[in-house]
Parts: sequence; structure tokens; C-alpha cells
Amino acid sequence: MHKPVWQADSAELFGDIRFEKGVSIWPKVVMRAEFAHIEIGAFTNIQDFTMIHIGDGPTVIGAYCSITHHCTIHGATVGDNCLIGINVTLMDNCVIGANSIVAGHSILTEGTQIPPNSIVAGAPAKVIKQRNNYVANKLNAVAYYENGLAYANGDHRVWASPEHKEKMRALAEQFAAELAAQDI
Repeated sequence: MHKPVWQADSAELFGDIRFEKGVSIWPKVVMRAEFAHIEIGAFTNIQDFTMIHIGDGPTVIGAYCSITHHCTIHGATVGDNCLIGINVTLMDNCVIGANSIVAGHSILTEGTQIPPNSIVAGAPAKVIKQRNNYVANKLNAVAYYENGLAYANGDHRVWASPEHKEKMRALAEQFAAELAAQDI
């Protein structure tokens, strides 16, 4: 397991929390894993004011995910390349398929199963559209990885640099080619 590339001083982490490479943990995040574990996949970002807790088993978040501001993830599983929007609640035993987006302010009740390549919205949430979101979601996660590296060096403005913008443009092309080649 790895340490986050950047973790805000205000983040509070307790128990068995496992990080893959490239993870960033932003201000005021709280994670608690008293008897099961929390697993955060490679290059995933956990943004400001998010709370992650275990349910009757582990909470697992895949690689290249963005868990945005004010989310609550409780005993759920999130597949790779997902974007969980602002103020989303995922309850026990929810499963979010890879390459999905959960729209801001959505609530997914216990046991909700979302297929891959979905766009989900509502309270309670439901699938409103099927679309592969691989490129946009992976690009967002990599942008946060880059931002985490910059924050670790005291640079809070890397996203404003022309070099960063060009790098993101090139990565978007690369990820689109990956998608086309693998039919993800």
C-alpha cells in the first residue's frame, strides 16, 4: 500500500485505510474504518468535506475516481473511473459500475446497483442515461493527481499554468485512444 501524494493536515483518518499509488486527500475529509477496511484505488481523489465510513463490510473505491466535495460514502463500492458529484450520498451495499457519473445531490439508498457507463441522478437516484464516461472521469482524476503533487510542493495554482492545460489536452487524446482501442 502507498501513502497519499498529498493529504491535507485537516483530514482525519482512523482505522484500516488502504491507499494505492497517486491518491490525494483534500481538506476536512474524514475516514473511519473500525472493523472492516476502506480501500482507495490508484489516482483517486477524495475532495473537501467528504466522509467515508464502512458499513457491514468494507468501502471500496476504484482507480481514477473523483469523490467530490461533501460526499458521504457508507459501506459502498465504486468502480474504476467514476465521478461522484457534489453532496452525493451512497449508502450500504451500493455498487456503482465503472465509468459512471453520479450527479450532485443524488442519494443512492441501501443496495442500489448501478451498471457500468451510467449517468445517475435523483433522490432516490436512478439511471437517467447510459454513456461511457471513461475519458472525462479519468482526466478529472489525473488533474487532481497533478494538483495533489503541486500542493505537496506548495504550489496552489498549477491548474492555471499553460503547461498543465497542454498536458490535460494531450492526456484527453491519449485516454480517447485507450477507449477506442479497448472498447471500454
